[in-house]
Parts: sequence; structure tokens; C-alpha cells
Amino acid sequence: MPHTPEPDEDDLDAIAPPQPVFHVEQALLGALLLDPHRLDDVNGITADSFSTAAHAALYAAISTLPQPDPAEHAKNTKWLDRVLAAGREQARGLTATYLHALVQVCPWPSHAPAYARMVEAEHARRRLLTAAERLIHTVLDASLPLPVQTVLAEADALAAVVDDIANRFPPRSGVLPRTPATPPAAPDHTEAVEEEQLLLATATASPDDIDAVRWLAPDDLTLPLHAGLWQCLTTLARRGEPVDPVTILWEAQQRGLLDGGSEPGEVLRMLAEPAGSVGHWAERALQRSLLATAEHTGRRIGTYAGDPANTPFQLVVGARRALADIAAVRTRWQNATGTTPPQQRRPAPAIRAGPPTTTAAHAARSTRATR
Repeated sequence: MPHTPEPDEDDLDAIAPPQPVFHVEQALLGALLLDPHRLDDVNGITADSFSTAAHAALYAAISTLPQPDPAEHAKNTKWLDRVLAAGREQARGLTATYLHALVQVCPWPSHAPAYARMVEAEHARRRLLTAAERLIHTVLDASLPLPVQTVLAEADALAAVVDDIANRFPPRSGVLPRTPATPPAAPDHTEAVEEEQLLLATATASPDDIDAVRWLAPDDLTLPLHAGLWQCLTTLARRGEPVDPVTILWEAQQRGLLDGGSEPGEVLRMLAEPAGSVGHWAERALQRSLLATAEHTGRRIGTYAGDPANTPFQLVVGARRALADIAAVRTRWQNATGTTPPQQRRPAPAIRAGPPTTTAAHAARSTRATR
């Protein structure tokens, strides 16, 4: 969800605004206060697009009040007084002095569409960052009764934000975010290790059940040794060769899995203690992999969106690549559980860059006002 500051938030006297968009918003509002008719050339933004309560309140007032007659507006401040009164209903700290300052800091009122496009771009970045943070929070919420379904719904919400940004800022081919991807967070593997050991031991005792869990990939397991042993198991079963702790240990040696210091005796003991069913433990491992992938995707997209230097075009490309990781695990999860939901219709991704939404041509206007 986009950040909505409190109505009485005191943001007018900021000595050093943290982001350049603050100045952009001031320039846009100054242009609209000076020449209200320029609102006709501004698209793609709403009051929620602004970063402060005062600016949001002013834009809401400007965009809802009837535009004044240009000649009258040049002679008096009646319309500005109405804007100030309407804005104060949402941001009590607004003053006539601040409106005057906005007009003074606007370098070129005819550039209002360009300023609006910048505000739209920054709002898109904030929306993406918020959606990514919500996904991470959902993954980490241990109280959820249906964690996978809830996390996938949040991933869909994040994807919808990406699609909306793509419609507003069609991505350019091959333009990747400049920010390095964030490495995965280090989770607590205690429960995972125990369950994966049970998976390996149970599959060793019942190799005929391995074929039913082909949707489980080695990378779904948390430890490299476990992933390697699962590869040994599936390889032996696929070849139709004998499967038991000794044959798996030998296969593991051939693959160099014991080079990391694993003791052969420990591997044999681990593989000799089956419990439960292969399907149960495999599904648990896949669920853990899906949640870990969703968390890493959220952190990756959050890192992209947290860098103001990345353009909306770059954010769309990077976010879609990251979301593809969730889609891959999601497909396997649906195959494992037989819970394939009806596909939601999403807008087709834009391929070629179109005209900026804030500078659409107005056929009815034969000429444009200049400064």
C-alpha cells in the first residue's frame, strides 16, 4: 500500500528534504497554482502519488475545484484562497506563505507534464517497495493458518503492481536494475534439517515412492549434502539399481559429496532411520522452498525499489525476472498438491515503450500556453 502521511503531519518546514521528488512536487504544484489550466496536461497521478500530506492535500484541492477564469485568476487570489481552504481540511499546517513559495520555486510552469511524470515514477517505486515488504512480512508471519495460499496471494498482489507500472512505463528490452541482488536471508534450518533427514531415510527405505514426488528438486532442500543425497537417490531409482544406505553412500562418494567433511558413518545412520511417508516429507520440503523463494524474491525486488537510481523501466524488468522464480516453484507446488486455482486474467506485458502518460496529446487544443 502507498504511504499516506497523517493529515496534520508537519512537513512544510523541512530544511533538507530527503528526496529530490520533494522539489519536483513543489515545482508541479507551483505550476498548477500559477496556471491552473495546465492540469489538463497532467495525467497518471492522484493525490496519493505525492510524498507528503501537505502536497497531497493541495493536489486534491487543485484537481477537484473548478478552474478559475484565466483573466480573473491573473488579477486576484480568490481561487488560491479556495485552494488553501480546501487543502487545510486535510493538512492544517498549510499556509498562504507556502502556496506563494510553491509558485516562486517553479522554474517553468509549462514543464508541468514532465514534473508529473517524475512524481508518477517515484510513486511507482514506493508502491513496488511497499508491495515487496508486504510479501516478506507475510512469509515471516508464523501465525498464518494457510501460509502458502496467503503468500501466493501476496505474490499475485506484487505482480499486479508490477503489471500496472509496466502499463504506465513500458519496459525496454534488456534494461536491468543496476542494484546487485540481495543474497537470501539465513533462516533457521533446525526443523528443516530434521525433516529432510527423515525424507532421505524414508525414500531410501521406500524407493518405489520416489517416482510419485518427481516435482521435488534437489535445490528445494536446505543443505548441500541433503540436496546431493537426494540426487543420488533419484538417480539410482531412475536407473533401476539397488537402493539402500550403502549404495547411496557409494554414489555420494562418486559425486564428491563426502569431500566437505561428512562422515560416512553419519550418512549411513541418517539413511537408516525412516519414518512417515515420502510424500509427506517431500511436500514439507517443497513448501519450505516456496516460502524461502518468496522471501528472497521480496528482498530482491525491495532492494531494486529501494535504490532511487533505478528507473521504472528497470524496476519492471528486474521485478518480473525475480517473480519468475516464484512462478516456477508455484507450478511444482500445484502439481504436488493438486491445487491449481483458476488463472486470473492479467494485462499482457507491454513490450515497446509508448508515449508518457502525462504528456498525451490533446487534439482539442490547437495551441499550448507558454510561460
